[in-house]
Amino acid sequence: MASTVTPSKDSAAASRPGYGRLLRTPGAWTFLLPGFAARQPFAMLTISLVLLVQHTTGSYGAAGAVAAVTGVSMALFAPYGGRLADRYGQRAVLVPGVLLHTASGLALTALALTGAPLWALFVAAVPTGASVPQIGPMVRARWGVTLKGSPLMTTAAAFESVTDEFTFVVGPLLATALCTAVDPAAGLITEAALTLVGGLLFAARKGTQPEVAARDGRARVEHVSALRVPGVRVLIVTFLGIGSVFGGMQVSLAAFSESIGNPGLNGVLYGVFAAGNMLSGVVCGAIAWKKAPQRRLVIGYAALALTASALWTTHSALSLAGIGLLVGMCIAPALITGYTLVESLVPAGARTEAFTWLTGAVALGQAVAVTAAGQLEDRLWDGAGFLVPMAGTVLALMTLLALRSRLVPAPRGRTVARGVGHREPVAVD
Repeated sequence: MASTVTPSKDSAAASRPGYGRLLRTPGAWTFLLPGFAARQPFAMLTISLVLLVQHTTGSYGAAGAVAAVTGVSMALFAPYGGRLADRYGQRAVLVPGVLLHTASGLALTALALTGAPLWALFVAAVPTGASVPQIGPMVRARWGVTLKGSPLMTTAAAFESVTDEFTFVVGPLLATALCTAVDPAAGLITEAALTLVGGLLFAARKGTQPEVAARDGRARVEHVSALRVPGVRVLIVTFLGIGSVFGGMQVSLAAFSESIGNPGLNGVLYGVFAAGNMLSGVVCGAIAWKKAPQRRLVIGYAALALTASALWTTHSALSLAGIGLLVGMCIAPALITGYTLVESLVPAGARTEAFTWLTGAVALGQAVAVTAAGQLEDRLWDGAGFLVPMAGTVLALMTLLALRSRLVPAPRGRTVARGVGHREPVAVD
C-alpha cells in the first residue's frame, strides 16, 4: 500500500526562512556588528546639520539648504563609489572615504560655529556628503555573497530594512539629545567619530566582502552600469518619493516642536515614525509572501502616499505621532520589496552600485524635501512642510503605476541594458 510522507512540524519550521535561521548563517556576525556601528552616523547627519545650522543662522531655510547640498552630493557620488567597490573591493573604497568624511564633517562643524558665510558651508558640505560611507549597500552585497541565491534573501532584505530603521530610531534621538542638551555641534562631532571608528572596523572584515572579478572580457560585460537596467530607474523614482518623506518630516517635526516650545519632542516624534517603519519591517521579513513583489510594491506605495497625504492636516502632537506611526509602517514594505527586486533585476557584478543608486535616491529625495520643507516652514504656516511628503509620494506613485511593467525581470539570456551584451558564449562541461 502506498504511503505518503508528511513533513514534520520541526522540519517545516527548520526550512522556513526566518530571522533565526538568517542570523545563524556562518560569518554573518563578522560584518553585521561593525556594519551596524558604521551605518549609525548616516541617520544622524541630516538632523545634526539642520539643528546646528539653524542654531547658528536662525533660519530653517538656510539649515535645509546646507543639508540639501550634503544630500545631493551623496546622491551623485554614492553610485560611483558603489561601482568602484564592485570593481576594486569594498575596503579599497571605504578606507579613504571614511577618512575624508571625518575630516570634512569636522571642518563643516568648525565653519558653522565660527559664523562662516553660507557659501562656505555649502563648499564644506559637498565633500561631507560625497564621502558618506555606503555601509548599507555594502552589507546587502555581502548578504548576496553569503547566501548565494538562498530563499533567505527576502528575509535578509527585511532584516537590513529593520536595521536601517532601527538606526533611524536611535540616530535622530541621539543627535537631538546631543544638540539640545550638550552642544549644538555635539551631533556632528559624534557623527564624525562614529564614522571613523565604525567604518574602519567594517573595512577590516575582508573575509566577507564580495570578491573582485578578474578583469577579462566577461568581467567588463558584467560591470555594465546598473543604471542602464530599466527597472532600476523605476525604483530610483520610487525611492526618491521615500526620501521626500524622510526629509520633509525631519524639518517639519523640528519646526513643529519648536513652535510649541518643546524642541526636545522632535526626536521623540521622529522616533515614533521610525519605530513604525522598523516594526512593519520585522513583520514583512517574517511573512512568506505569495504575491509577486511588483504587486506588493504598488499596494504598499499606494498606502504610503495615502497616509503621507494626511500629515499636513494634523494640529496636535498626539495626532501627529499617530499618523507618523502609520506613515512609518508603510515605508518598510516599499523599501524591502525594492531592495528584493534588485536581486532579480541586476547582475551580481553591479548590485552594490544598484543598491547605492537606491540609497542615493533616498538621500536626494531627502535633500530636496529638506530644502522645500524648510522654505515652506519659513514662508508659510507652521506645518506647511508636511505638504512635501504628500507631493513626493503621490508623484512617485503615478510613475510607479505607469512603468510597473519594467520591474518584471527579463528572461535569462536576454539583454536588459540598451546597447550592450547580446548573448555571450557560455562554456559548458
